[in-house]
Amino acid sequence: MHPVCILLVLLSCFSVVSSGTSAPYHGIEKYAEEYPLPKLPYDYDGLEPQIDRATVKVHHTGHHAAYTTNMNAALKEWKNDDTSDSLSRSSLLRILQNLQDIPVQYRTKLRNNVGGYVNHALYWGCLSGNQGNRTPTGTVAADINTVFGSFSAFREKFTAEAASLFGSGYVWLSRQSSTSATAKPPLVITTSQNQDTPISEGLRPVLVIDVWEHAYYLKHQNLRAKHIGDWWALVDWEAVNVLDGWWAKMDVKVHEDL
Repeated sequence: MHPVCILLVLLSCFSVVSSGTSAPYHGIEKYAEEYPLPKLPYDYDGLEPQIDRATVKVHHTGHHAAYTTNMNAALKEWKNDDTSDSLSRSSLLRILQNLQDIPVQYRTKLRNNVGGYVNHALYWGCLSGNQGNRTPTGTVAADINTVFGSFSAFREKFTAEAASLFGSGYVWLSRQSSTSATAKPPLVITTSQNQDTPISEGLRPVLVIDVWEHAYYLKHQNLRAKHIGDWWALVDWEAVNVLDGWWAKMDVKVHEDL
C-alpha cells in the first residue's frame, strides 16, 4: 500500500478512537448487572475551543453520571421486585425498544434515565476535536444527498430543527429500519423532548445534537444558535459512519437470533 494511503487509514482510525477507548455507546446492546459511566473518546479539553473543558466535564461527570446512577438504581429495583420479568435483565437497547412492556411503576423512571444514559453516549460518540473532514462521506453522504438533495440542504434543515426545538431535547439523524415492509427514505431527521429517543420509535440514530441548556450554558448562556454553530465544527463524520455500521451489525444479530 502506498505510504500516503496508509497514513490516511491511520488518521481515519485515530479520529474514531483517539484516546484508545471504545465508542461510548458500546455495551448498550449487552446486559450488565451494573452499567459504568462511559469513557469519553477524548479528554475534557478535547473539544476546545467549540465546547469548553468546564462544559464537557460537568456534562459528563455531572449530568451523564447522574443518569447512570439513577438508571442502575431503577434497574436494580425492577429486577429485585419482579424476578420473573426477563425484560428487566435485557440490554438497554432492548429496554428502549420495548418501553411499553415495562411495568407502569418503573416505566417513567427508566424511560428518563435509560434514555438519558444512551442519548448522551450517542452524543459523545459523534464528536471529536480532530481537524479532519467535516463533511459526510461514504454511505451516509450518499443517503443524505438522496434524501435531502445536498449536504448544505440537510445542514440547513437540521439546524432549523435544532434552533426551533422548544424546551430541552435532541435533534437526530436516524436510519430507518431496513426490515420495514414499505419503502421509506433511508435517513430521517426527528426531534425528541427530554430524554426520549428515536430508538423507541424503531429508528437507528447515527447523529445527534444535545440542545439541553446544560450542553452549552456555561459558554453561551441562552444563545443556542452559537452552540449549534460550534457543534457542526465538531461532528466527526467518520465516527458517524462507524455508528451507522454498528447499527447494521445490530440488525444482523437480531435476524440471526430470530
